Parts: sequence; C-alpha cells; structure tokens
Amino acid sequence: MKPAPFDYVAPTTVEAALQHLHQAGGEATVLAGGQTLMPLLALRMSTASVLVDINRIAALAGVARGEDGTRIGALVRQNEVVGDGAIAEALPALVEAVRHIGHHQTRNRGTVGGSISLGEPAAELPASAVALGAAIEAHSTRGVRRIPAEDFYLGPYSTALEPDELVTAIHFPDWPADSTSIFREIAQRPGDFALVGLVGALVVAEGRIARAGLAWFGMGPTPMKARQAEAALVGQTVADLDVRGMAELAIADTDPFDDSHANAEYRRTVGRRAFSRALGEALEGRQAT
Repeated sequence: MKPAPFDYVAPTTVEAALQHLHQAGGEATVLAGGQTLMPLLALRMSTASVLVDINRIAALAGVARGEDGTRIGALVRQNEVVGDGAIAEALPALVEAVRHIGHHQTRNRGTVGGSISLGEPAAELPASAVALGAAIEAHSTRGVRRIPAEDFYLGPYSTALEPDELVTAIHFPDWPADSTSIFREIAQRPGDFALVGLVGALVVAEGRIARAGLAWFGMGPTPMKARQAEAALVGQTVADLDVRGMAELAIADTDPFDDSHANAEYRRTVGRRAFSRALGEALEGRQAT
C-alpha cells in the first residue's frame, strides 16, 4: 500500500520545526528514525497532514555530560549510545538495554528520542528512562519543560507530550561508577519485542543497598516502575536479602496482559523468576563492597 497524501517539510532548526508543529494544529507527525512510522504510514494505520522530518536539525544530535548527568539529544542513533564511552561509564544499564533493541541495522537508524516518544510498552528505551530516573525535554512555541519519565507514559503509545511539542533531549541523572546494572529480556527471537523485560540499577555501599531504580517492559500498558521493590530494597543488607520476597513486590507493580504471544499468568511467572535471578546475580559478591 501507499501512504495517504501528506505535505513534507525538513526544517534545519528547532524553532522552524516548532512552527510547523504549531501551525499544523495537531495534524503533524514527526519523522526521526522512521522505523515504526514509515510502515504505519504505508499501511495507512497512521496518517498525517504534514510530515516534519527533523533529521537535518543539528541541535538535536550529540551527547553532553554535565555536573549531575548526561543529556542525550533526541536524534542520537541507538548504536551511538552503544559505542559512546561516556555513556557506558555513566549509564552502563542504559547501554546494556540499548544493545538489545532490534538488530544492528535497525539501531543504525533508530533514534533515542524516537523510541522514547513512541512509548512502545515492550521496548527497552522507555523502560530504561523510567528505571534510571530520566526526564524528557520537550519544546514548543510556548517554551520548554522537563517531564519525569515515570509521568510521561499514560497508556499504550500515549504520552504526556502535547501535539505541538517536540522531544529534543533526554536527561539521565548520574549513577555511581560502581553501580550494578540489572537487565533481563525474554523474547521469542533476538530482536523481537520483549514478552517480559526488566531493566535497572543498584548502588551497594558497605554491604547495604543505597539506591535502586527498576522498571518492567512488556508487563503492562506502559513501562512499569517497580516502586514497591525499589523502596523495600533501599537500606537492605545484601547478605540478608529476601530475593523471592522482593520479586513478589516487583510483580505486584505490574499489569500484564494476554495477547497472541503469551498470557498474563505466563508473564507473572516468568517475571518472578527473571527478577529473582537478575537480582541474585547483580548482588553476588557485593556483600562486603
């Protein structure tokens, strides 16, 4: 099939892109990597009166380190994240998650901002943003705001982004260099969306958990923050940790569903086991560190 007719614009500045979004009155669609958008347009599952191609906006590219975190431009390609030494040092959990997105070829084109904006419930990047405490930078002709990732996702492919807003960057707070990454993904084939996924990080100091950030993907209508497990983990002594009990708390914050690939009970059962194994492996040998 062919897409429905639309106008095409390729601005070279953020300001110009925002003007196009504003003038379209909610009928514009932003093109970044296009991995999801182009097939949807071709199948006419999505339509737009104006397609705003942001790939020529240099200000949306690049990674910047600040005093308290990392700013990743919306147009940064997923493979750039994997190969960036500064990101690997500051956010190893993010790099681990991005390695599992699609395939090498799709990561060459797919963007950080595109995945974050789409809000696929079974995708790695939105859940990583939620787990690691990121904030989404959104610009419009009215100004700029930062939206906490845990407040950004409202439902399947539904976000707090207004129709005239453009995601320009994602801000990730720093995690200590000795933090421990947590990542598990169960999928039918490598590169498929997850049936069950878990991403996050832990900070252990003197044998005690000092900080925790955890989120599920593929376990509900949005990335699901494991709030109860996070709160219960902080302050716990590693040597005395009840891993299975923590898994139950983590599962309690999910809302799995039935689909053609797996049912909700499968997701809960596999999620418990994945969480227990991931947490146990992450804390192995950390009792005295």
